[in-house]
Amino acid sequence: MNQQQGPRIRIITRPQAGLLERIVFFVLGLIILVAAFFFIGIALIAGAILAGVLLLRWWWLQRKLRRTPQDDAVVEGEYTVVETVITDQRTPPER
Repeated sequence: MNQQQGPRIRIITRPQAGLLERIVFFVLGLIILVAAFFFIGIALIAGAILAGVLLLRWWWLQRKLRRTPQDDAVVEGEYTVVETVITDQRTPPER
C-alpha cells in the first residue's frame, strides 16, 4: 500500500510590503527620477554648446579658406639683391 506521490512543489511568496516600505521606495524612486531629469538636461545643454562651438569653428575655417587668393594670382612687389661675401675667420689649427 505504498503509493508513490509526484514531486512536491513549494512556492515561497514574499510578504506584502508595509506602508512604511512603500513610502520609502516611492521617495527613493522620486529622487532617482529627479536626478535623472537633471542629468539628462545638463547633458543636453553641454551637447548643444559643444555642437555650437564645433559649428562655429567649421564656419570660421570655411570663411578663411574662401578669403585666400587663388594660386594663379600675381604678386607684385619690389626687392633688392644683397650680395654677401663669405670669409673664413677661423684661426688655423695648431699642429
